[in-house]
Amino acid sequence: MIARYSRPKMAWVWSEEAQFRTWLDIEVLACEGWAKLGKIPEPELKQIQEKANFNIARILEIEKETKHDVAAFVSDVQSHIGEAGRYVHLGLTSSDILDTALSYRMTKSAEIILEELDLCLKVTQEKALRDKHIPMIGRTHGIHAEPMTMGLKWLLWHDMLKRSKARILEAKKQIAVGKLSGAVGNYAHVPPEVEKYVSEKLGLVPDSISTQVISRDRFASYFSALALLASCVEAIAVELRHLQRTEVSEAREGFSKGQKGSSAMPHKRNPISAENLTGIARLLRGMVIPSMENIALWHERDISHSSVERVIGPDANILADYMLARLNQLLSNLEIFPERMKANLDQLHGVIFSQRALLFLVEKGLSRDDSYAIIQRNALAALDTKTSFLALLKSDASIKSLLDKEGYETLEKLFDTNCYFQHLDYLYKKVLQT
Repeated sequence: MIARYSRPKMAWVWSEEAQFRTWLDIEVLACEGWAKLGKIPEPELKQIQEKANFNIARILEIEKETKHDVAAFVSDVQSHIGEAGRYVHLGLTSSDILDTALSYRMTKSAEIILEELDLCLKVTQEKALRDKHIPMIGRTHGIHAEPMTMGLKWLLWHDMLKRSKARILEAKKQIAVGKLSGAVGNYAHVPPEVEKYVSEKLGLVPDSISTQVISRDRFASYFSALALLASCVEAIAVELRHLQRTEVSEAREGFSKGQKGSSAMPHKRNPISAENLTGIARLLRGMVIPSMENIALWHERDISHSSVERVIGPDANILADYMLARLNQLLSNLEIFPERMKANLDQLHGVIFSQRALLFLVEKGLSRDDSYAIIQRNALAALDTKTSFLALLKSDASIKSLLDKEGYETLEKLFDTNCYFQHLDYLYKKVLQT
């Protein structure tokens, strides 16, 4: 099911061919490490390097008998090499190959995801700068609150994605480890030098300590980082779904030629990308708990984690890659409507300036509670009667007694959206560090 979402680079990383190719690379590198220690003669090493190969169909056939994938793989590889094949898998246990390969493939997946994430960061920064001064209403609880700008939404999304990148980079360090330490991690049959050689060649570092397996908290941290990324993407998607509602209509997903929004209603242009991203986030988060439950294994190892990782390894990475590609497409092609934003900003007869009016009365000497009561009374009346909030304030007897001509002029100046944007440069500098 997940395979349909695969993009070429990520699909290769999690292909069967790439799995066996990585296993083979590790086995050959281990032989090279042994050769440096004088354990494998140079002619035999050369034979291994030149002839090491595999046949997937043959491996699967052997596995029917062995009921063991790595044993079947090693048997097939040895048959390609010939006599020198006896050195393949020397001193190693299956998990030395499986876990080092998993770390390598997960690390490569992280690199692909980080590339996609950088594209999303680029578009959010560009559009934050583009829409920096486009005013719109900010909403809390879905209700009009106070003015903001569309640029601030882009800026918030950019900042969330930056943190997601930082988490994935840190998690990538956690998983970028090699493990060739033998059956219970004590290097009894393979020295640390071989592990070090193989790890360095693969761009990994030797695990600090392992049992027969790499500790699964490392992988759980990576899946958690992907889940948090998914939740950040969902936060963006949910906001865009709201902004596309007919009653709001401040944004709209790009619509390609020939696209149809509904099989029944030709007028529909639905927020399908944003909804799709919301669903994918649910799937990705669902993979975190199994990854955490993989941490607790019996003694030095069991295989209860294996079946889980065969599913969530490819699925989580493929979905995260697809999610970011779709997010980038959504954000890049998003249409926004400043005129509609302006209309919505003016929809509530000026009550969005209620806090400024409240603070103004407090500065004039009224208690906060008395000021709040006056402002709330007039604001609710403005909403109920669809009357100008400012006009109601000017005619309120409680306010008239406080204000002279200059005071009324000051009151009128409070109803200006520009005051809400005086610290835009400060916010942009904090986030973009420009």
